[in-house]
Amino acid sequence: MKVKPIIVVSVVLVLVGAGVGVVLLQRTPAHPHGAGEARGTYYCPMHPTMVSDKPGNCPICQMRMVKRETTVETHTGHAIEANPSAQATVSVTPEQQQLIGVKTGLAERRTLTKTIRAVGRIAYDPDLAVAQQEYLRSLAAYDKSKGAPLPEITAQAASMVEASRRKLRLLGMSEEQIASLQQAQTNLYLPSEGETVWVYAQIYEYELGLVPPGTAVTVEAVGFPGETFAGTVRAVDPVVDPMTRTVKVRAELPNPDGKLKPEMYVNVTINADLGERLAVPEEAVMETGERRLVFVKRGAGTFEPRTVTIGHRAAGYVEVLDGVAEGEEVVTSANFLIDSESRLKAALGAPEHQHGQ
Repeated sequence: MKVKPIIVVSVVLVLVGAGVGVVLLQRTPAHPHGAGEARGTYYCPMHPTMVSDKPGNCPICQMRMVKRETTVETHTGHAIEANPSAQATVSVTPEQQQLIGVKTGLAERRTLTKTIRAVGRIAYDPDLAVAQQEYLRSLAAYDKSKGAPLPEITAQAASMVEASRRKLRLLGMSEEQIASLQQAQTNLYLPSEGETVWVYAQIYEYELGLVPPGTAVTVEAVGFPGETFAGTVRAVDPVVDPMTRTVKVRAELPNPDGKLKPEMYVNVTINADLGERLAVPEEAVMETGERRLVFVKRGAGTFEPRTVTIGHRAAGYVEVLDGVAEGEEVVTSANFLIDSESRLKAALGAPEHQHGQ
């Protein structure tokens, strides 16, 4: 039996028929000749592919369809995809702005503070405590060796001091802390009752540049609800954890009442001061997947989409590194609707199809 050839021929015929149908669909004008209003005069700003020759509501979102300013001939299915990345200027009438709720804000320089939240613990670090004692003993041995008759003894003692100092650095102590340890001759990480305590908190690698020594922190302990403890970052570990991509931050906190105990878990809030940056409201930035857009107001009812490069996000604002100038007015609401309109205008900006050619 020759069943397989017959099936193959049938499939080919079906595919050819479908292809012819697609070609005919694409070559069929979307709007017939003749006087009067062209088909597709009304469209939905939210779903620009939904068009109609009569006023009404969008069947998808029930939003009122709006009338095009000009009638342009397009092929079916090609209106939006013709040039989706074009930067077209968008014109929105006052009625449309009121309908979709267009609001604006300014791109301006402002002082930004980024809040970083992390889980931490009150330090209890026996290894570090032992390393500190080794460092203090090596310092004492070096001081005694200075009067030795053989210079090799002094050199060896100096080498031990350097080795123990490097160990402290690897365990997370800063040069400032090591110097304080040397001058005070006390153990910073095993404080006595009423002295300061240390908090270890993990921050992500991408936050590393935001938390230099001297940054303010606030600590809350589960055992003391509603009470906060203020402190300061003293050191940041020099090594990133390869598994979690985090870095250990070490902060010092006053503990006058001895409430904070070693190995107690706490919630840490780090207030990173970013300084003065050019920023726009967070709602102004559109994430399209491939790029970030901001709509800039160019005049009465006219908006221009701009591709922007952004930096840090902080307290409802986004730092803008490129794409928007200080003092420009940007749209902070209804961006998706305006972007849909922008893509539609970009597509309709292509050369018109002429019948009979």
